[in-house]
Amino acid sequence: MRKLILALLIAAAPALGACAQSQSKPSAAAPAPPTVTVAKPVGKLLADQDEYVGRFVAVESVQVRARVSGYLEEIHFRDGQIVHKGDLLFTIDRRPFEATLAQAQASLAQAQANLAFAESDLERAQGLAIGTVITRQTFDQRTQAKRAAQANVSAQEAVVRQAALDMEFTELRAPVSGRMSDRRVSVGNLVTGGTAGNTTLLATIESVDPIRFEFTLDEASYLHYARLYQESSEAPDRGLTTPVRLKLIDEPTFSHQGHMDFFDNAVDRGFGTVRARAEFPNPGAIFLPGMFARVQVAAATPKVALLVPDAAIGAEQARKFVLVIDNENVARPKYVKLGPVVDGLRVITEGLKADDNVIVNGLVKARAGAKVTPQAPNTAAAPAVSAVASAN
Repeated sequence: MRKLILALLIAAAPALGACAQSQSKPSAAAPAPPTVTVAKPVGKLLADQDEYVGRFVAVESVQVRARVSGYLEEIHFRDGQIVHKGDLLFTIDRRPFEATLAQAQASLAQAQANLAFAESDLERAQGLAIGTVITRQTFDQRTQAKRAAQANVSAQEAVVRQAALDMEFTELRAPVSGRMSDRRVSVGNLVTGGTAGNTTLLATIESVDPIRFEFTLDEASYLHYARLYQESSEAPDRGLTTPVRLKLIDEPTFSHQGHMDFFDNAVDRGFGTVRARAEFPNPGAIFLPGMFARVQVAAATPKVALLVPDAAIGAEQARKFVLVIDNENVARPKYVKLGPVVDGLRVITEGLKADDNVIVNGLVKARAGAKVTPQAPNTAAAPAVSAVASAN
């Protein structure tokens, strides 16, 4: 029996030694908390916005047509050129009109000569004794001749003015400033002028800066705006000075600033909509009449909203959340409701406070209920994160 126990002890000695050796080694160190970027949400004065689709229209749009008929002699602009009010655009052959003017001036000179003779003849009659040297009938005839000569002079003066006006109309000048279309008629063609509907269209001019944007809104939206404006100082103008923002179809944000310009005075009976219009500066002439765009109109009184980068927002099935850091550097989830994107940041409508420390970068490394190592945002980081850092 003693030999058996000794043999068992000898056999177990290596195992006991290995166990003691393993117990003497220190345990592996726990992983360090992940490093995340933390910042407070941005506070910005915003208003709820309604969006509409519409088209640009020129403030002034003119069809260039001749007032007199004749052969087109010269074109003084390049297709698509910017012209200013009063610039010479087309010239019609002036020679027929110069001849007509000269003829009218000659007729006027003849009428003036007749008037001078009638006046002198009447003066001679006035120095004679009526009834003895000259009869009353002769005196009345000379008086009537003078009046007829005066009327003829007035008529010929009107003919001269009309002939001069027709000759002036042979030069077609820009009635407004704007961008020219292409020429519709080449030099040498006969141009039909006048006021009838069959006059020749020579070109069109569309004003450039500023430009208007037309869109329609439903009756309920109009009532909402009307009541909103009744509570403000803009009630008499129905909010026509309200600022609006616009973006083109290839732009990510509403970066163009303008203001409301017009609300129609009646609701369309067929569609139940109201026509509205905004005005935008267009110094670079990037906006063209007929172009589509989207416009934002303020739908409520501005108030302070909280914004965070989209990278700070996580999803849990149908709910959205952000992770905030408590006093012990532990990540805690807060479920939030999202608003629109403004200047690259997401508006948080509910669930967040202004003094919360939000994880804006490194959300995938953090875990709810676990510690993290927070650090301030780097100014060379992503634009949205930098915006949060600069706002704080």
